[in-house]
Amino acid sequence: MVALVNAAKSDNYTAEIVLVLSNRPHASGIAKAKALGIKTVCIDHKTFKSRKSFEQAVDAVLREHATELICNAGFMRLLSPWFVGRWLGRQINIHPSLLPKFKGLHTHARAIEAGENEHGCTIHYVDEGMDTGEIIAQAKVSIAPDDTSDTLARKILKQEHILYPLILDKVAQSILDHKGGNFHSH
Repeated sequence: MVALVNAAKSDNYTAEIVLVLSNRPHASGIAKAKALGIKTVCIDHKTFKSRKSFEQAVDAVLREHATELICNAGFMRLLSPWFVGRWLGRQINIHPSLLPKFKGLHTHARAIEAGENEHGCTIHYVDEGMDTGEIIAQAKVSIAPDDTSDTLARKILKQEHILYPLILDKVAQSILDHKGGNFHSH
């Protein structure tokens, strides 16, 4: 999230970050976004009776802020077909593996355990499955014999901080090319 916000401050960057939204009241990204001057909203999913009522609240806030593209960064909830359908083609996610390998959690340990020579990160459109959406871009790193989950995570995080801002700019430009006008991102 911080990498996206910092990139968007650039004069020639297509997207503007208008909101950081979290479902966890104590998420560190909220404090970081506030410190960077970005509006923040927390919608605690635990206070809702159903997933749909939570997602309706999220959808309302996103629309209230004229959001045109959602960039998931550390959002660890599966979204319903209703929400995904409303934002289809306008929601991207970054995942710490070279999809389609290692969907879900603990990707670094799983890649090491599987004897992989390389690992990386993937930016993809969000669809109804878990980490199954159309792949937009990937960055690869080599797995060294002495890598641990932690060292591999650090290597990949560096790549995520490079790749995600580049891809957000390209996706935002693509949306503008198809519709014209201003562009706002979450």
